[in-house]
Amino acid sequence: MTTHRERIQACFNGEQTDQIPVAFWRHFPEEDQNPETLAAATIKFQQTYDFDIVKVTPASSFAVKDWGVEDEWQNNPEGSRGYTKRIIQSPQDWEKLKPLDPTAPHLAAQLKCLKLIREKVGEDTPVIQTIFNPMSQAKNLAGNNLLLEHAKHYPESLVKGLETIAKTTVKFIEAVHDTGADGIFYAIQHAQGNMMELDEYKTICLPFDQEVLDPAENFWCNLLHLHGKDIYFSLLRLMNFQIVNWHDRESYPSLSEAQSVHRGVLCGGIRQDTLYSGTQAQVKEEALDAIKQTKGRRFILGTGCVVYYQSPHENILTAIETAR
Repeated sequence: MTTHRERIQACFNGEQTDQIPVAFWRHFPEEDQNPETLAAATIKFQQTYDFDIVKVTPASSFAVKDWGVEDEWQNNPEGSRGYTKRIIQSPQDWEKLKPLDPTAPHLAAQLKCLKLIREKVGEDTPVIQTIFNPMSQAKNLAGNNLLLEHAKHYPESLVKGLETIAKTTVKFIEAVHDTGADGIFYAIQHAQGNMMELDEYKTICLPFDQEVLDPAENFWCNLLHLHGKDIYFSLLRLMNFQIVNWHDRESYPSLSEAQSVHRGVLCGGIRQDTLYSGTQAQVKEEALDAIKQTKGRRFILGTGCVVYYQSPHENILTAIETAR
């Protein structure tokens, strides 16, 4: 195996790879306001660590800014930005949303960023673009508390908004494919017990997940991220992904349990906090344990979510060296 693409494809096939694949990703909370600077920061991160997958991580607002939301950098350790203006106040506001075209300024800027990364990284390294599912985008338009209130008391209005968001996301994913990207990183944030009941999620959210994932079938390297604790891992059976990533150290199932029920590739093994504030010995211990749990097959070493942007260089190196 001489390329990252070959290693990931072998991993998908359940083969013993020459070394354990590794993929970490992080926010770039100042560079992410411009497609050229985000591309440059992402490329530099990849050149520093040589990951097997390049996951492109814009600010979450990239998907919704063209609807009028605003955000700012508030020193969140994860590197994510805080929202300062929402556009949904009443249930009726969902019905006023209009679909966006990929040529809308902020969506177009992200496509430009993706093209720059694709060109520089080359074809031998998989590149995947972050896509927030319609419910997560709705959260960024309204705020989570108001969103959940509308889901409970005004589901018909919310569904109208989700329909618009889904139409916009379908077109954007099609445009992502045209950039030459290899897949999407699909982030779901509400499929967890402290947010929604499983039946509620399946009724309100899942149909739109399935709608926007239809054009993603044209990619070969798609990753599902189930965010949070007490996640509904069973949803995997209703969606087609090559890789799944979740907070495996903090939420059911463990890596070993997941491998017994999911035939695809698992990504994770290291806590965000361990990589950020743990010792190199602790990082190595978690990495080795993850490799043991999965027997080193159908597994990519990573964190359960985004790497804190100030995580020590030495800890990231330790994780990579342990895998390789």
